[in-house]
Amino acid sequence: MVRTSFAVGAVAALTIGACAPRDSMPQPSDGRALFQQNCSVCHGADARGDGPMARAMVKAPKDLTLISVRHRDRFPRAKVMSTIDGYARSTRLDGPGMPEFGGLLQGDLVPYDSGDGKMTPTPRKLVALAEYLESIQVSR
Repeated sequence: MVRTSFAVGAVAALTIGACAPRDSMPQPSDGRALFQQNCSVCHGADARGDGPMARAMVKAPKDLTLISVRHRDRFPRAKVMSTIDGYARSTRLDGPGMPEFGGLLQGDLVPYDSGDGKMTPTPRKLVALAEYLESIQVSR
């Protein structure tokens, strides 16, 4: 009985240890890489809305370093994530704009509080990108 309990405990510890890196929360540096791959062509390498495609666009991309400034010095996590994943645009019919990034919704989920005080399973890549955007906000 003692050996069985010890064996079960050892297997559980190894399983938890093996999952630790995957279960860790995404960091801004993880999101920076995603931003460079998916967003910088329009928003620019520094997220100021001056990417190579910006001049060719009818509606200029926003300066993403000013999100908090536009929201009274508060970073609106839920709104930012719904803009990235396309949910905020799903009911609008005003023509082309920011594309939806379905790939950011794939993969594993992490618990994330988007501002409502509730931990919600959220795609890891989406959280990483939101963490990066929050990290680059400028103050007034």
